[in-house]
Amino acid sequence: MSGSPFAAKPTLIGPKVSLRPFRTEDLEPMAAALADPEVLRLTGSIHSSADGSPWPQIDDRMRSWYGSRNDQPDRLDLAIVDNATGRCVGEVVLNEWEPANEACNFRILIGPDGRGRGLGTEATKLILRYAFTTLGLHRVGLEVFAFNPRAQRVYEKAGFKVEGVKRDALKFDDQRVDSIVMSALSPEWTEVA
Repeated sequence: MSGSPFAAKPTLIGPKVSLRPFRTEDLEPMAAALADPEVLRLTGSIHSSADGSPWPQIDDRMRSWYGSRNDQPDRLDLAIVDNATGRCVGEVVLNEWEPANEACNFRILIGPDGRGRGLGTEATKLILRYAFTTLGLHRVGLEVFAFNPRAQRVYEKAGFKVEGVKRDALKFDDQRVDSIVMSALSPEWTEVA
């Protein structure tokens, strides 16, 4: 692979969600998602139920971060848009690109307005299809905390398989939590897509 396959910022459309480059109007729903206690806990962004959001409001730092996502040549950050409402409910990200290994990391964040309707599953499948069929990647990896079995099921439905466990990877409310390492490989993924 020469150049960066992540320089292009596509729009990917499914029946329930669209993945597209970030827009200014996505700041408000992303701020709400990033302030949600469940999002903060499940992503390991905080270490105690008493902790607040590291992004408590829309500020210059948040505007700068989301305003620069479409200009990043070495990663792909896309808004997850609920097709039923036209509103951003989260994000999908392909980052930590390893060109020599044709591999990258995946992460997803869904706010409260997007949960429980299969939007995360569809968004994950859409981005994997793009990673393997358009970008030509071989491996997409992720980590999910053991206290998030709902996300693990979503990843398995999309074609990810468990590789191993990072024991006691997170300390939350004085409890140690394992991180489950998963990956999807292009040849295997085509069998489950």
